[in-house]
Amino acid sequence: MADIARAKHWEHGWEIHVEGVGVTQVRLLEQAKSQACDLIETLLERRVSESEIELDAQIGPLVEEIHEVKKLTADAAQLQTQAAFRVRTLVAQLRASGFSVSDIPTILGVTRGRVSQLRSS
Repeated sequence: MADIARAKHWEHGWEIHVEGVGVTQVRLLEQAKSQACDLIETLLERRVSESEIELDAQIGPLVEEIHEVKKLTADAAQLQTQAAFRVRTLVAQLRASGFSVSDIPTILGVTRGRVSQLRSS
C-alpha cells in the first residue's frame, strides 16, 4: 500500500502532509516525494522509495483542466503514432503503385526528405 502525501501550496513552497506520519516542507513540488520518504524514514524508521509515495497535489479548481490537458496530450501522442504508421504504409503503397519518389512528397504534402525517412523506417 502506498503512503499518501498531500501537497498544499503556500507562499514559500509546499507543505507535505504524509498521512499517519506528519508534515514537512519543500520549496519545489518535484522534491515532495523525496522529502516524504525522508520524513517516513526518520519518524517511523521504515525504508520507503519514491515509487511507494502517492503524491496528491492540492491545486484547487484547475485540477480538472490539468487532467483534461494531460488526456488530450496522451491522445495526441497516440494519434501521432497511428498517423506515422499509416503514412509509412501509404508511402510504400504509392511506390508499389509506380509513383516516383519525387511525386510522393507533392501528393502527401510533405518534404522529399520526410518521404526518404519514411521509406527507410
